[in-house]
Amino acid sequence: MKGRYLRLAASGAALCLTAVTLTGCGALGGLTGDNEVTLRVVAADYGDNPQNSSATYWKGLADTFEKDHPGIKVEVSVYNWSEVDAKVAEMVKAGKAPDIAQIGAYADYAAEGKLYSVDELLSVKTEADFLGPLAEAGKVKRIQYGMPFVASTRLLFYNEKLLADSGVVPKDGKTPWQPKSWAELEAAAKKLKGAGVQTPFALPLGREEAQAETMMWMLAGGGGYTDNEEAYSIDSPDNVKTLEFLRDKMVGQGLTGPVEPGKLDRQAAFDAFTRGEVGMLNGHPTLLKQAAGKGVKFGMVTLPTSDGTEQPAMGVADWVMAFKNGHKTESGKFLDYLYEAKNVTAFTQTYDLLPVTTSGYRAMEDGTGGAVPQLKTFLAALPKSKLYPVGKKSWAGVSEDIKQNIGKTVQPGGQPAKVLDEIATAARAADPR
Repeated sequence: MKGRYLRLAASGAALCLTAVTLTGCGALGGLTGDNEVTLRVVAADYGDNPQNSSATYWKGLADTFEKDHPGIKVEVSVYNWSEVDAKVAEMVKAGKAPDIAQIGAYADYAAEGKLYSVDELLSVKTEADFLGPLAEAGKVKRIQYGMPFVASTRLLFYNEKLLADSGVVPKDGKTPWQPKSWAELEAAAKKLKGAGVQTPFALPLGREEAQAETMMWMLAGGGGYTDNEEAYSIDSPDNVKTLEFLRDKMVGQGLTGPVEPGKLDRQAAFDAFTRGEVGMLNGHPTLLKQAAGKGVKFGMVTLPTSDGTEQPAMGVADWVMAFKNGHKTESGKFLDYLYEAKNVTAFTQTYDLLPVTTSGYRAMEDGTGGAVPQLKTFLAALPKSKLYPVGKKSWAGVSEDIKQNIGKTVQPGGQPAKVLDEIATAARAADPR
């Protein structure tokens, strides 16, 4: 969830240091001593301060693994999200790739033949434990190279008080609200506007996370970035209709607040929600604590679809990969250990994230995973979720194109068909099939 909600860390610490400064630790890897193998692992920090740095998790994991696997040492360097991808890229360019990296994307390295495939690394049991949509998203040309690490889904958040005060729901606080169609969502937004709510529905199509907000709406409209064959379908009729709805019904009727969607970033929308200024918006698990911390009473439901029919939610994942450094067997053993249910849930419950394995999913579902109860609502959407086309080497560029241009489509007089055609044409040129 790099570049999205997990870019929270302000600082991190390499495990071999006590200082906050981040550096790699130990030797460059290989054989040490009596044919002992040292695995070098680079990971991202999910904490937001030194006290909850992911370094603590990785150190404990490495220590217990080493006790059970004599002859294999594990050295982990943990970097904040703003630099971890670049650090790994520098290592690869210098011919000193880590054995294992836990970062935001894997497709470039897979396309260049630098990674072991998952079936070369993991036991059959571990490989089969990944949730289906996440395993599929880790594939390049039908071969899985990316191993999902943690995941998230998105839900529609709403301010209970604002909806009750505006007459969308009764004030008894007991009646559940679950709009099924966009028409119901529009009607609710109109009531909120009529009651003087500053932003009935926040629509953050600014650069911070426009690709996510856009994908949520496209999926709810029956479309998406790719078709069933995983070819880009950004300019599909369904996607055009989705953006026309946002332009005409939401933005055009003044239901999205005083800030132009193309200039509204995701965190700014979240902040406004926690101040009680927003009636509804799409959000992810970090908003749980942010809103609760400000005393906002809120509900969470699935985003309604264009016609009320069921559509997949959007999922997001971060990735683990193993570079071809000659340590395939040792890397595989460590990765099998990383994905044991106890280790998966230990991480997800620390950072309020979703597990990527069936065993971890069941542990959270039955309450043994120690997670915040409200996360179960996000969890329910995960098995059928659809992820970004991260298996495409072109995705990073396409995502940037969406960030820069999608906000134009919902402006008064915006041209969704034209903008989507331009983005799709560039995407297909960058991803010849």
